[in-house]
Amino acid sequence: MRSIEIPQPEDRDWKYRVFEILPAVLTYTILLLPVILGLYLPTWAAYFIVAYLLLWFARAVGIDIRSIQGWRLMKSHKALPWDNLNQDLEILEPRHTSAPKWHARNITRVAKYIPEHQRIKPSQLYHAVIIAFYNETRDVVEPTVQSVLDSDYNSKKIILVLAYEERGGAEVEKMADDFIKKYGKKFHHAEAVRHPAGIPGEVIGKGGNVTYAGRRLQKYLEEAKIDPLHVLVTTLDSDNRPDKKYFAALTYTYCSTEDPKYASYQPVTMYLNNIWDAPAPMRVVATGNSFWNVMLSTRPHMLRNFSAHAQPMAALIDTDFWSVRTIVEDGHQYWRTWFRYDGNHHVYPIFVPIYQDAVLTEKYWRTLKMQFVQVRRWAWGVSDIPYFVNQSFFKINNIPLHKKIAKGWRLLEGHLSWSTSPLLLLLAAYPLFFFHTNNQTFGFLANELPQYASGLQRVAMVGIVLSFYLSMRSLPPKPLRYKRRRNIWMVIQWIYLIPTTLIYSAGAALYSQTRLALGKYLGFIVTEKATKSERIEVAELLK
Repeated sequence: MRSIEIPQPEDRDWKYRVFEILPAVLTYTILLLPVILGLYLPTWAAYFIVAYLLLWFARAVGIDIRSIQGWRLMKSHKALPWDNLNQDLEILEPRHTSAPKWHARNITRVAKYIPEHQRIKPSQLYHAVIIAFYNETRDVVEPTVQSVLDSDYNSKKIILVLAYEERGGAEVEKMADDFIKKYGKKFHHAEAVRHPAGIPGEVIGKGGNVTYAGRRLQKYLEEAKIDPLHVLVTTLDSDNRPDKKYFAALTYTYCSTEDPKYASYQPVTMYLNNIWDAPAPMRVVATGNSFWNVMLSTRPHMLRNFSAHAQPMAALIDTDFWSVRTIVEDGHQYWRTWFRYDGNHHVYPIFVPIYQDAVLTEKYWRTLKMQFVQVRRWAWGVSDIPYFVNQSFFKINNIPLHKKIAKGWRLLEGHLSWSTSPLLLLLAAYPLFFFHTNNQTFGFLANELPQYASGLQRVAMVGIVLSFYLSMRSLPPKPLRYKRRRNIWMVIQWIYLIPTTLIYSAGAALYSQTRLALGKYLGFIVTEKATKSERIEVAELLK
């Protein structure tokens, strides 16, 4: 079986390094293009800028439409009687008249295409939940454990694994053991697994922790004689809290999938746990990221594993669990599985949220810094580009060429857009203006182009209004500690949209791409979590 591991830094040859350098080279070339064309080919500069603005205007309209679709789907799926739907799926008979129309079609499809001896019934499925943590406090971790118990799902069909780091010290170990004593009997099985520090070949990060816990889970399943294909594993960070309908919706989707082993399942990540407490810039970033995930859920061909996600245990065993060599083990797991199964791997959306924390620490300026640290870690997914090229074109595989080209282009284009689009949309029209404003030949074009750009940007503001509206509709109830004027801050916060987009989107992506090009590989820094009870006068501090 061929290796699907990321090469260690010392094992990366010149070909691998070329594609580590490529994203940064393309990014800086694209950013310099308006300047170079503005100086030497002003007509071409105008064509490029207008075409780019029109392209992103069309994209913005599409994103707005998808956001509305995703929000409506999420709202409706949170209200569905999933227990009833799973009962129907169990016996392949749509008995509940209140079910949506697609429910009967799903049952017909399952009955027609999945042989009875291969079908996994909802009653046969177990959920394993791996909660990874390092040095977070009880106030952060315990609500996550409690949210799993509070689900509208039989907890006796859930296996709980608390994956904690030895680096966290004796206090974290005691906390994990206390949780097992307090909650363990309420699950089918529960245990705490300590990930040893300093395992050779591992980078410090979540990947090594959850992989170590996954291997322990594999041993338990062997001892209990539970089929790994009947176990669906969800990985959670310490602050991830599944919606009450998550496990039931996930059960339905998994048991109605024709080839469940070759699929991952992605819920909608929403950064709303502490949204009322976070500083205004972080609220804007959290809202933008939340609705980007809502939009992506409506585009399955673009979905990849991100943060909390689910995958059958059988597939995790085939991929030797998650990579222990990267700090972005979640998104990278998609590519590991895709190459393990020669492109036969899909991600299915679960239109039910898993709620996470917006970035928040005890100090305002440190919160701003940690937000950048978090986003630059996400942007380190650019390191999957050389991995993809290496596995696709320098290793033997059976993946059709057109499939590799399509996937590779989407991966590359996504990271280039991440690092360049905010800067180009804001500034691309101005080099031509500065260079040719008094030129008789190009002066009119140079003066009018910024006006056209501003006009398109004003029309695109509709998307901001839409995001504002949906974000207000999605907010959790306002804590009693806040007065009505807190709502005003939720509106005023949008003045931070441009600076936060430039810093926490383009800036973070540029940072990661530049470090990758220079071979200065990014290490893992835990995004700090703070809770309301840990701070003094927090309402005054974080307005």
